[in-house]
Amino acid sequence: MDKSKPAPPPRRKGPRVADQRYLENAALHYLERFASSSANLRRVLMRKVARSARFHATDPAEGERLVDGIIARYLEAGLLDDAAYAAQKAASLRRRGGSRYGIRGKLAQKGVEAELIQSTLDRLDEEGGDGDLAAACAFVRRRRLGPYRAPEARAEHRQKDLAALARAGFGLDLARRVLAVADPEALEAMARGAD
Repeated sequence: MDKSKPAPPPRRKGPRVADQRYLENAALHYLERFASSSANLRRVLMRKVARSARFHATDPAEGERLVDGIIARYLEAGLLDDAAYAAQKAASLRRRGGSRYGIRGKLAQKGVEAELIQSTLDRLDEEGGDGDLAAACAFVRRRRLGPYRAPEARAEHRQKDLAALARAGFGLDLARRVLAVADPEALEAMARGAD
């Protein structure tokens, strides 16, 4: 064998045929790794159907029918629960410093219905008191803004900090209030409601 010639690159396999078994396995594998709404899982599976249709000339309508059947069975069996997914995702985003506006957008991207988003946000606010205040404090803590900056650098970065909070979906009054806090301990007290 001639070692001077480089080995040819490995052949790239095409996508698999999107039949019932493959789509079922793909759905289960996806749900093992990620929490998902029914609309998001449907979108993931339909991408597989579209790739199969392009590569193997399979019928996309048949693939869509298979995906709809899988989604319906998973909803009935409880493997998919949009309300539980929305509540879990919203709580997680709130803990990370997500605003109401930002949480609404993330849930909408995942295909959660607007009415369910609104009820989830209302429930989240009922449980957590002033949720946007706590979320803004968490955002400031995570991004090391305002009270986490050195005192001599705070004034210089105030506009950037306000802009970061605005991009995250927090209102100007709330952003000013959070950034006006003197130190991290006072911010934590504000987040707990000891304002």
